[in-house]
Amino acid sequence: MEGAQENPAESGSSVPWSEEPADSARVPEVSLSEESEGCTRPLEAAPQKLCGYLSKFGGKGPIRGWKSRWFFFDERKCHLYYSRTAQDANPLDSIDLSSAVFDCKADAEEGTFEIKTPNRIITLKELVKILHKALEAAQQEKRVSSAYLAAAQDKDRLELVRHKVRQIAELGQRVEVLERERESLAQTASLREQEIQELQRHVQLLLDKNQAKQQVICKLSEKVTQDFMKAPEEAGRDFLSQQEKMEHLKDDMEAYRTQNRFLNSEIHQVTKIWRKVAEKEKALLMKCAYLQAQNCRVESKYLAGLRRLQEALGAEAGECSGLLRQLIQEALQWEASEASAESAVLSPSAVSEYDEYGFLTVPSYEVEDLRLLAKIQVLEVHSHQLLAHEAVQRPLRERWAALGELAPSAELKQLLRAGVPHEHRPRVWRWLIRLRVQHLQAPGCYQELLSRSQACKHPAARQIELDLNRTFPNNKHFTCPTSGFPDKLRRVLLAFSWQNPTIGYCQGLNRLAAIALLVLDEEESAFWCLVAIVETIMPADYYSKTLLASQVDQRVLQDLLLEKLPRLTAHLGQRHVDLSFITFNWFLVVFADSLISNILLQVWDAFLYEGIKVVFRYALAIFKYNEEALLRLQDSLEIYQYLHFFTKTICDSRKLMHIAFNDMNPFPMKQLRQLRAAHRERLQAELNELEQLKAEYLETRAAQGPSATEGCPSEDEGDAEP
Repeated sequence: MEGAQENPAESGSSVPWSEEPADSARVPEVSLSEESEGCTRPLEAAPQKLCGYLSKFGGKGPIRGWKSRWFFFDERKCHLYYSRTAQDANPLDSIDLSSAVFDCKADAEEGTFEIKTPNRIITLKELVKILHKALEAAQQEKRVSSAYLAAAQDKDRLELVRHKVRQIAELGQRVEVLERERESLAQTASLREQEIQELQRHVQLLLDKNQAKQQVICKLSEKVTQDFMKAPEEAGRDFLSQQEKMEHLKDDMEAYRTQNRFLNSEIHQVTKIWRKVAEKEKALLMKCAYLQAQNCRVESKYLAGLRRLQEALGAEAGECSGLLRQLIQEALQWEASEASAESAVLSPSAVSEYDEYGFLTVPSYEVEDLRLLAKIQVLEVHSHQLLAHEAVQRPLRERWAALGELAPSAELKQLLRAGVPHEHRPRVWRWLIRLRVQHLQAPGCYQELLSRSQACKHPAARQIELDLNRTFPNNKHFTCPTSGFPDKLRRVLLAFSWQNPTIGYCQGLNRLAAIALLVLDEEESAFWCLVAIVETIMPADYYSKTLLASQVDQRVLQDLLLEKLPRLTAHLGQRHVDLSFITFNWFLVVFADSLISNILLQVWDAFLYEGIKVVFRYALAIFKYNEEALLRLQDSLEIYQYLHFFTKTICDSRKLMHIAFNDMNPFPMKQLRQLRAAHRERLQAELNELEQLKAEYLETRAAQGPSATEGCPSEDEGDAEP
């Protein structure tokens, strides 16, 4: 129906239609007036009818709004009719009130109510209330005028005039506001009119398109009808040919199915053969690796036999000694040529000159005996690597590849102890470092420290420069003139000297930073690795001028050796061997320059995660690994000579790890802290006593004065002598 707002009925206070409805919906008294003289309807007019103007909410699309309509009520039919004006002969529509409900919502606009019928909802607005408001305003004006006339004094009248002037000003402002609203509404109406015109054009365009499509559809329908009428025979022939084609296709499909079954069986057989070949190849590779390992062991035993024979003969038989020397030289040269030929056949099994981190696999010692020992060591290490490749390394790589995102866990600890594969180590180390120094890291910190080192020379710069040339002389990255690693190492050490002015620089930090650079291959990551070791893993005064914490750990190690290896400790004690000459450097640089690279980095994998306790475990494990060899040595000089290179004889990383993390148990951190605290207290007392003795000595010298040095020749006098 035109203009009706037809929404689903909403809940609210409702009153049924009646002659005397509630105040909120009193339509006969408030909304409608008696029928005017010009009210005409096609129906028979009753002597008295309810009629009058109401605002009705309606419309379509964006032009919905309030429209004034003339309403009158027919009591006989119980219908409410409405038209545009009272003079219209025919009504626009009617509302059936026989089952209607009048609803006045509390939150609706004043004077608004709804008539709800089973089919629709009509929203109306009472204009009479608006007229009542105007009447009330006129009555108020009349009361004001009466008050003005009744005022006895001019002062009162003047006040009333002023009040009236203020009201006029307010009304003027309201008129301006309403005028602006009117202009805004006029603009809105203009825009709506433009939109209507645009929509009309669009509708017309759609109608034109629809008409064109209808014409096309009609033409196509006619053509289809004509074609169907013209070629029924051709359609029959086409149908028969299609049936024949279908039969041929069915035959082809059956043939393809048979062929497919045959090919599937062939593929299955080929797959089984391929798997067998792959398993056989794997077995052959493992056998080849085992044979190569055995060959390496035989070669190492051969070289060791030549060495022992040379030691046994000495210089007694010159001809035999020369023959032995020739055999040793041939063995060393033959090994190098064999390695190059072997690399052409099985490159993964060949012994290369440098390992994957640039360390020499066979150090070039000047002494022939040491070169022979180094060659034996390389062959032993290569043998263990070949044997462990299939059984250990491949499953370990698969576990690391499947690990995914890193998070602290017992599984991660076990994997780190077993060692991180070369391809995963940089990522894992960066995560371990970030875990320890994330509270210290700040964006741009490293670059700022580099700028400071360039702007101002640090006091430790000279010592850093001297130590650069002494860093890993057996590594090609630090000995090659064109390598960029020395410059990177210099910048890392200078940045750390500004980062930690308390330490500045200490000998040994260069090797810690160099190991980090070799693995991470990035300056800033190596810098934070050095910070993590010095400032978060090691005790605060480990690298101070007094090296107090380092000395404490040496005494703790002695206690642990006595507990874990009592036979070896007693053997060394009887021969007055001080192990701290060897082990002090182990702790200071975490075994750098002591262990071969693959074992060294495996130690660091666990060290960066678990801390200093790993260094104690591996120090004890190294002595346990070589315990029998040390017990066979009876002379202290021989023991010291052996201790200087015995770490390089360790070639079985799995055995060493098992000793460190199984044979050395239990190893509680609480015990380590207690031992450290006790030895620190004793060492501090000893240092205080030494300081006291030094002070007393200086006081004594000062009290004696110049007379204490009379009769002693001065340096100048000594220089003046001929």
